[in-house]
Amino acid sequence: MQIPDSLERLILEFSKLPGIGRKTAQRLAFGVLRYSPQEAENLANAVSEIKKRIRFCSVCFSFTEIDPCSICTDPARHHETICVVEQPNNIFPIEKSRVYQGVYHVLMGAISPLEGIGPEQLKIRQLEKRIEQGGVRELILATNPTVQGEATALYLQQTLGPQVAKITRLARGIPAGGDLDYVDDVTLIEAFSGRRSF
Repeated sequence: MQIPDSLERLILEFSKLPGIGRKTAQRLAFGVLRYSPQEAENLANAVSEIKKRIRFCSVCFSFTEIDPCSICTDPARHHETICVVEQPNNIFPIEKSRVYQGVYHVLMGAISPLEGIGPEQLKIRQLEKRIEQGGVRELILATNPTVQGEATALYLQQTLGPQVAKITRLARGIPAGGDLDYVDDVTLIEAFSGRRSF
């Protein structure tokens, strides 16, 4: 039996999501078919609303509905400490652990010459401007422990080292080749508490 065109289109759209292959996309699409009309409309509205309401913070480049984001405007946060991450979603596991009380800066990627991504494609200049404004005492480099993440951390250390009193790197509680999205709370807490100078 041939899959109807509308179902095939939904499978194709689901398969464009990161980490979703065709079989998983089919399961998701069949799940949507079991939705009531109201549930299907709720899903469509949620997708539409997130595209309208979520944007990047003009200071740290995290996901937000208000600009600047609630972390950047929170006077209780330690604004002299900036944790540098690759992607906005890397902030959520760190916040969930409650081990860190500083602010963030999202690079929007990592240096990867093979993919044509150099420092100029990342939000490094914006980080430099934040440092130039004064008050930053520590940068915590929380890039992923991959070849690209290490190259990015090394570049930041060499470029920004003279401008910041202390640059640290998360301790090796996070496995090499890992991704912050998949790290458990205990490992993340150990990585933060065991960070070292870079």
